[in-house]
Amino acid sequence: MLPVQLIRKKRDGQALDEAEIRFFIAGLTDGSIPDYQVSAMTMAIFFNGLGDAELATWADAMTRSGDVIDLSAIKRAKVDKHSTGGVGDKISIPLAPAVAACGVAVPMVSGRGLGHTGGTLDKLESIPGFRVDLPVERFAQLVDQLGVCLIGQTSRIAPADKRLYALRDVTATVESLPLIASSIMSKKLAEGIDGLVIDCKVGRGAFMKTIENARALCALMRTIGERAGKKITCVLTDMEAPIGRTIGNALEIRESIEVLKGGGPVDTRELVGVLGGEMLVLGGVAKDAVEGRAKIEKVLADGSALEVFRKLVEAQGGDPRVCDAPGAVLPKPTYREELALPPGRITAIDSEALGIAALILGAGRRTKEDAIDPAAGLVVDAYLGEVVEHDAPPQIILQHGLAPGDGRVAEARAMIAKAFVIVPADAPAPVLRTSRVLEIIR
Repeated sequence: MLPVQLIRKKRDGQALDEAEIRFFIAGLTDGSIPDYQVSAMTMAIFFNGLGDAELATWADAMTRSGDVIDLSAIKRAKVDKHSTGGVGDKISIPLAPAVAACGVAVPMVSGRGLGHTGGTLDKLESIPGFRVDLPVERFAQLVDQLGVCLIGQTSRIAPADKRLYALRDVTATVESLPLIASSIMSKKLAEGIDGLVIDCKVGRGAFMKTIENARALCALMRTIGERAGKKITCVLTDMEAPIGRTIGNALEIRESIEVLKGGGPVDTRELVGVLGGEMLVLGGVAKDAVEGRAKIEKVLADGSALEVFRKLVEAQGGDPRVCDAPGAVLPKPTYREELALPPGRITAIDSEALGIAALILGAGRRTKEDAIDPAAGLVVDAYLGEVVEHDAPPQIILQHGLAPGDGRVAEARAMIAKAFVIVPADAPAPVLRTSRVLEIIR
């Protein structure tokens, strides 16, 4: 086969067969197909898509471009959760140990933050000593012993995806739904899981801005998973406002520990309960989502989820005292500043703007090479529908290590101030959603 023939075939709207797809992904992986031809193929897919059979084969070939972790010796059902990324999205950190405490194993290969969305790995690494670069053998051992382990993608997990993503990023094809779906699923299927719950964020602070696009992406991911013999549930969740009250790595670890102790913000607890309940159903330890959520809430209330997290932190090299006294263990910011919002009722929050403001302060990265300040971020004591009183304390705390007079602080403050839409307090109160959950697709 010649790559140009396959590019032409897809350009003209024809379907590629299994042998052609596997040939192309093999050449993508070993570098025998040059970047310009890979880029041409991604653009052809961007315009013409992939049929169900093509999509399943494309994702499977990417999965098998590297190591597929064998967890078959672990008796417990193995279920993971994936989020498409959101502002303040720390859900994986309390969720994984809570699900493990209920008897379902969670082998989680997570990512780093890029742009306005945070990454689970960066948050965990704000715990002194915590390692996310464990070898696969240790990963499997901890999943067996503790029921959970959280690591980063190794060079041998779906290497085709790494090269393909880098090219999509510079060729304006990142938004291709088939390529997004196969990128996500190829890494998840390489974990050796039995099932997957996908938290697909929808709204201004998410990559999927509309519920129609979110449904379309979920349909593609379900097609890939089901053709691979995996159980897939998709939960569409609202990302019009930040999740919880904190944005930033160490800050979000503190909030996660509050949830693991049975507290924390209402919306964060809701997402842990709903997503965890669906994971327990897929894992066969709950007959339905209601029973699953009740089990998750029980292990958060009785301390057993926190105990699993404590063991996980210690096993991955972190300081387990973070579970009891996070303020004494987690890194502290050099500077803390306050910002007061004008009085009135909050009717909208631009969560993407707040995520970018936190990034500017050092909590995120614009490129994969940027360093992160683990203590940087925002505490946001202001939420949709709430009324800001005239004499209330400042609602926003900025944490950072930037030098006095650094223009980035002023830039972040201006972005935060513009992120809130505030109307007079006596204006009619807007009708607001009481739940983050928009839709569940089983």
